[in-house]
Amino acid sequence: MSKKPEVALQRRTFCAGSLGLAALGPLALAGCGGGSGGSAETAAAPRLLAGGTVVGTQAARVFKHPGLLHTEADFDRMRVKVQAGAQPWADGWNALLTTGRSHLGKNNFPRPVATVIRDNTSNNNVAQLYIDVARAYQLAVRWKVSGDVAYANKAVEYLNAWSGVLTGITGNADRFLAAGIHGYQFANAAEIMRTYDGWAAADLARFQTMMLNVFYPLNHQFLVQHNGADITNYWANWDQCNLASILAIGVLCDRQDLYDEAISYYKTGAGNGAANQAVRFIHPGYLGQWQESSRDQGHTTLGVGLAASFCEMAWNQGDDLYGYDNHRLLAGAEYVAKSNLADASGNLYYTSMPFDPYTNKHGTGLGISPAGLPFTRPVWEMVRNHYVNRLGLAAPYTTLMTQKIRVEGDGANGDQLGLGTLTFTRDPIAAGAPPGGLTARLVGGKVELSWWGGAYATGYTVKRATTAGGPYTTVASGITDLLTFTDSGMAPGAYYYVVTAATPAGESAPSNEARADTALTLLTRLPAQTFNGVDQYVALPAGVAADLADFTIATKVFWNAARDWERVFDFGTGMNQYLFLTPRAARGGLAFTISNNGGFGSQTVSTPTPLATGQWVHVAVTLSGSTATLYVNGAVVGTNTAMTRAPFRLDDADKNWLGRSQYPADPYFNGKLEEFRIYNGAMTAAQVAALAVA
Repeated sequence: MSKKPEVALQRRTFCAGSLGLAALGPLALAGCGGGSGGSAETAAAPRLLAGGTVVGTQAARVFKHPGLLHTEADFDRMRVKVQAGAQPWADGWNALLTTGRSHLGKNNFPRPVATVIRDNTSNNNVAQLYIDVARAYQLAVRWKVSGDVAYANKAVEYLNAWSGVLTGITGNADRFLAAGIHGYQFANAAEIMRTYDGWAAADLARFQTMMLNVFYPLNHQFLVQHNGADITNYWANWDQCNLASILAIGVLCDRQDLYDEAISYYKTGAGNGAANQAVRFIHPGYLGQWQESSRDQGHTTLGVGLAASFCEMAWNQGDDLYGYDNHRLLAGAEYVAKSNLADASGNLYYTSMPFDPYTNKHGTGLGISPAGLPFTRPVWEMVRNHYVNRLGLAAPYTTLMTQKIRVEGDGANGDQLGLGTLTFTRDPIAAGAPPGGLTARLVGGKVELSWWGGAYATGYTVKRATTAGGPYTTVASGITDLLTFTDSGMAPGAYYYVVTAATPAGESAPSNEARADTALTLLTRLPAQTFNGVDQYVALPAGVAADLADFTIATKVFWNAARDWERVFDFGTGMNQYLFLTPRAARGGLAFTISNNGGFGSQTVSTPTPLATGQWVHVAVTLSGSTATLYVNGAVVGTNTAMTRAPFRLDDADKNWLGRSQYPADPYFNGKLEEFRIYNGAMTAAQVAALAVA
């Protein structure tokens, strides 16, 4: 963790009069319309994107074609490998030839319908769609690899037949699955065929219109409305298939707005398909618990395949979502793969794997579900070949799943395109990557390290220093699995860590350096504030507490109004991820809450009675490991020993407020705050008591 200086707050809208503006220095209160002292705003500046491009003036994106799951370079590789009889490409090619859907026979003809229905009635005809989508895709791949235009013409026949007939997709809620899964698949078939000069431009345009008018509206509607249900009602794969479809249609139709919509939702969306929700909890050693792991393994592996398809398509357009949030997808893939495997003695891994209880609209999951286990869905070649063969990272459980399934067929059921042994296998990188992604966090008073390994590493060494850049001393060696280490017993202070790998070529280069401070360290301290309870609040910088595991937040509070759900502070990204302190929860008392899943993901430490009004009260909350403690005037008033959430587990919080809630309907804080402080590290009871009277 890096030590932050005392914070200089963002200048927003200034309020004068009773706010004592002169004493605030760089601090500003936001949302002060109607304040008694009037207001003034800083001059508006253009909003900047990464790299400094002014919104509204950037050049329009030029999409690469073909550029969804496969590029021209990918087809060149397949062609060369198949012609040479190289393995495993030759076996992958044979798998394509034996699917029954890549042939030119008289029984292979389109069966388009005007309205696709997916539901549980006898009217369900979605199989006609997904079978023809698979045929169009497999014929397209067979043409690109063999060069035989007869397969190209047959693929075009399928694309034209459907674009000339299909006008709608309906049914029960499953219609959104049909629009998502088969939308991204159909777009992939068309994206391959757009390189064929035998597909008329007018026919391509008609197909693009079908994708925009039939598939995209349902994709967009689902992500915005979630079929009118609570946002946690639908599991990750519902979002993920619709995200994949929107992104694929965006590329196929050269629509940057659609492409950007999908990318933005993947990073910051509120639903379960967003990266932080799909891989919802990162355990030590980068095992990323999947959102559907307590449901069943069929849906869980489907989610991995959909998320990987999304990331592969973005990668081929130059956007690295595989690497987003420290390879979050790889963490999830490794967790799911291990859940479906057994060790050399036949002992199933899932029974001993870590699991953080997960609650949504359907209830609470307390462990990995064995339903459908082991589920050998043909989606793993894509994941393994990116992380291992492209990047040189270690992905041991994903690799084992790939070997277990190889050779990948098409899956036959329409849930995935499959055939990854042919389409995604690539020659391995010459040398594995050095260890990377090293993080060091103070958890329960100890330094918890996790890192990513290299493809050819046989073991890892952890080194520690007391100054940045070394010299380093070895503190652990011979680590193989999991890639995590907990360091303890040091004197309070700052420590710097790197990890190296043992490889066939010798010791690797060191990882990135990670810093951890085992001493209680003041990160943020604010001057006195007054809030009117109507529209005043303080906006702190983004990420003000984002690196913290163990922490202390303390302040003196003078509360004027006894209203439910006012906020002393509330840090988060919105109504899905937040941590807050309220003087009075509904029908309850003083409460500190952290959630990464809205109301269903809440973990709370509270008191039975509200905070006192009309007087100064010192309030503090600490988190040490999984133990949260709430203090009032230096005395312990509440403890929760199962508080597994922590600030670092939330997305990069950009709405960090004093006096305002993430929930728009909640009232603003009415009162005063003094000595608002954030510390790295959990204070002891004695330290809190001393601070309360300071």
